[in-house]
Amino acid sequence: MPQLNWFTEAHAASGSSIGFRTERQLHAEKTQFQAIEIYQTTDWGNLMVIDGCIMLTGRDNFLYHEMMSHPALFTHANPKRVVVIGGGDCGTLREVLRHVEVESAVQVEIDERVTRLAEQYFPELCEANDDPRAQLLFDDGIKYMADCTAESIDVVIVDSTDPVGPAEGLFNARFYASCRRALRAGGILVQQSESPIAHLELIKSVHASMREAGFGAVLTLPFPQPCYPTGWWSCTMARKGDDLNTFRATKTFPTRYYNAEIHRAALAQPEFMRAPLGG
Repeated sequence: MPQLNWFTEAHAASGSSIGFRTERQLHAEKTQFQAIEIYQTTDWGNLMVIDGCIMLTGRDNFLYHEMMSHPALFTHANPKRVVVIGGGDCGTLREVLRHVEVESAVQVEIDERVTRLAEQYFPELCEANDDPRAQLLFDDGIKYMADCTAESIDVVIVDSTDPVGPAEGLFNARFYASCRRALRAGGILVQQSESPIAHLELIKSVHASMREAGFGAVLTLPFPQPCYPTGWWSCTMARKGDDLNTFRATKTFPTRYYNAEIHRAALAQPEFMRAPLGG
């Protein structure tokens, strides 16, 4: 029997921690951007850790990837062109490309090693990488959005790490203004927005910055996420328009979490979020 250990992430801001029992470390390296580790766990599949923070497990990542993609894509009337900023594990890209109306999906990940390690240790997340509609770019997402042609994109999904290090510049009004400029009328921006329990002040700041950038409607959707601090996570959607509550209940492909009822429920704001977020 292999010696069993635990990988534990302490989250000082919430006075909590989360851990997974591991059988062995599969990989560790330090890139020019961050430190990446991969572990084999006893119960949760493979585990990816970046700079000491848990990014995903093989067992529960579908919650995050489905909620980062499907609510926005079903809210948009006809999402043909999608850009994913970050998302190096390729799970969000895979979910985006389940939508047959999507004609192109560009993933802009700053650290190519995240994607190459995902291909090796999370191949199920990379099933759409060879889709002819997919384009993988390894570049600075902030610069990419700043250089985008105006009104050329339907949905931008910011699938980033926490707002420190390489991702810090993805959480401000200047970046959101670049996204808004690149979006067509009715276009939608999605930002991963951390835990509503532990990071409500950050979510308030995201709302304020999106509105400062000129978005007419902003809404945070909470969802469960066992591998992240507090077990609860969120995405925040902003629209170049004034409605985020109407969506197409027309799913024709298999999912493991998302459905129309889940989408409708996620639009309801918990009481502790209503006043701070203006709901």
